[in-house]
This record gives sequence, C-alpha cells and structure tokens, in this order.
Amino acid sequence: MDGVEKVLAYVPPFVYSKVTGIKSPDGVEAEGWLIALGATQKEMIAHGPQFTYQRVVAAAKLAKKLGAQIIGLGGYTKSIGDASATIARQVKTPLTTGNSYSTSGTLWATAEAVRRMGLVHKEEGSEKINGKTMVIGANEPVGEVCCRLLAKAFNHVYMVDTNDAKLLALRQSIVEETPGVKVHIATRSDKYISDMDVIVVTTAEMPVLELEKVKPGCVITDCAIPMNFSAEDAAMRQDVLIISSGEITLPGNPEMKDIGLPSTVAFAGMAETIVLCLEGRFENFTEAHVEWEKVREIYRMGINHGMKLAAISGVNGVISDDDIKRVRELALESQ
Repeated sequence: MDGVEKVLAYVPPFVYSKVTGIKSPDGVEAEGWLIALGATQKEMIAHGPQFTYQRVVAAAKLAKKLGAQIIGLGGYTKSIGDASATIARQVKTPLTTGNSYSTSGTLWATAEAVRRMGLVHKEEGSEKINGKTMVIGANEPVGEVCCRLLAKAFNHVYMVDTNDAKLLALRQSIVEETPGVKVHIATRSDKYISDMDVIVVTTAEMPVLELEKVKPGCVITDCAIPMNFSAEDAAMRQDVLIISSGEITLPGNPEMKDIGLPSTVAFAGMAETIVLCLEGRFENFTEAHVEWEKVREIYRMGINHGMKLAAISGVNGVISDDDIKRVRELALESQ
C-alpha cells in the first residue's frame, strides 16, 4: 500500500464529483465540483510544500475551466506552507481556505457537545455557562478567535501560550469586549487542566496536555492539523469526550458522491465556499489567518442560507448520541 500511495501522489487532479441541488430558503441555488488530488497528507508532508502547491494550482485551474467562480481549499492542502497566498497569486479566481467556517463549526459542535453532556449549566438569570474553559495556543489566530467566542459563553476562560505579553494584550481586549468574564493567563496548562470543563487545543507546537489529569466529563476540542489526539487516546479516557470538528447540513436537496458523511452533509470548510457562493461573495474571504470578524460573519451568512450543525466528529468519525451518553455515564461514575 505504501507503494500505491507514492504512485498516486503523482496522479493529476481530477473531478471526483459534481455537486448539485443546493438551494437556500430564499431560493438562491449553487452548484460546484469536488476536485481530488492523488497525494495523501503523508505524501504531501514527505514531498514538501512546492510539490503540493503545483498540484493545487493545477486543481484550481481545472476548477476555473469548469466555470467555478470561487475555489475552496480542503483538507491538508490549506495547511501546507502559505498555500492560500501562493495559490492566490497564481490563480486569478477568488479563493478561500474555509478556516473561518471550520472554526465556527468546531466551536458550534463544542457548544452542542457540552449541552448534550449536561454536566455544566447556565447560571440562573444568565446566558453564560457556569464553567471553566481553556484554550491552549491562545496566541494563534484560531486560538484568539476561540478565546473571544468562549468568553461570550463561559464565566471563566484560561488562555495558555508561551508569550505572556501577547496574552496580556489579548486579555485586555476580551475584557473590554465582554465585560464580566474572568480571563486567566498561563504559559503552562498542567496547573489548571484538572478543573476544566472544556479544553480547546489549537496548536501542535506546544506540549500536548496530559490526558490522565483531565477532569472526567471534560469536552476536549482538538483543532490542530494534524490532530494531537488519537483513537488510542480516546480509548484511554473513555470518560472524556474528544471532538475534532462540526459538520454542516446543506440546504435544499444536495447531490454528490460519498465523502464519508451523510449525503446532505459537508465538512465545514467546504461549506464555507458554498455559503460564499450562495451569498454572491466571490472574494478571497479566508486566507492564511483566521479573523474574529470573518468567523462571526460566515456563521451569520450560513444561518441565513439554511446551514445547520449536522454532526459532531471525533477521532473515530461522527460521534453519536449513544457515544455522548456513554461518556457522560462514565464521567458521572468517576466523579
């Protein structure tokens, strides 16, 4: 299989599926194409950025030839080097990484997972959850957005990263933006993780937290690409819920080939391109870095066009209600 994987890495981009039947509640329709590369993530890493750039540019040119008005980068292609900037310079068609809706969808899934677990609750007379949440990699663009969003939902936010000065500046900004939230900063996670109800990991650069110290019933969201946690980690702590993303139900009656999700569901990054198409926003919406305003904007546009949270995904694929119930029961037994 390794030999086959190496050979397929050199296969030119090809159309995997045409996507039709997408229709928002106000009658706007969209269609497009899923274009595949032969290279797996492993082969992209092995060959270096230029290898992937060439193939993504070829895929983008194919999309343009088919009639695409906006192009979305999927999977690992948007994480290689400065893929969005390099490819945008070579292809004149507007391009988005999908990272804004990926971030929104992941935190949407986190909120839904916390709700379904039912172990932390809103304060009486308040819209905020009386719980503690931590963001590891808070100075990363995605980490900063997560901190700002979580501050609006939780009473306590712990921000962890290696640069104290940046954390202090971010804390000041969040406190001014969301009065009443208690924001704590730290350069290490181990001191506080046993008290956390939600932990969001946005980077693979910092040491991964020690799972054995995590509180039973904690929801861990791993936003890093590649993920920090594995199926083995999930098996080791079955009283903890590890999630990776939230997937999106597309409006209308979408038709496309199997992408490993239910037939009407798309990955959030893919859904961003569709939302922009429905909105008529043919522009370089999300580039390398995720911006707070873009995350809020794409979420609102998605809601307006009938996008809904479809599923919560983890290290073993889609997480079912039975999976969450099992984690909850084990967590209550362990407390």
